This record gives sequence, C-alpha cells and structure tokens, in this order.
Amino acid sequence: MPHGQDVEGDTSAITSVYECLHCGEIVEATTHPGSCEECDGQLQNRAKSIE
Repeated sequence: MPHGQDVEGDTSAITSVYECLHCGEIVEATTHPGSCEECDGQLQNRAKSIE
C-alpha cells in the first residue's frame, strides 16, 4: 500500500469481492475464502488484475 494510505483501526469489517475463475461465482468475504463452493475452482480478488 502506498505511503500515507495505510488502513488504521479495526479492519475486521472490511470485505473484499472474490470471483471464481472457473464458473464466475461472486463471493464477498473478510479473508480469502479458499476455493469456490459451487465448483471447487480458484477464487481471485476482483480488485487484483489477472494480467
């Protein structure tokens, strides 16, 4: 994270959106959920580029 943009305080309520790279299932979670519950595919944070 760039200097001066650090997250302060309680971060437990911050959620991220994850997308299954296989079936497209969307999941919101506070930590990485592991694998897709629908197809057991790999989940990736949607805020992260796949390039």
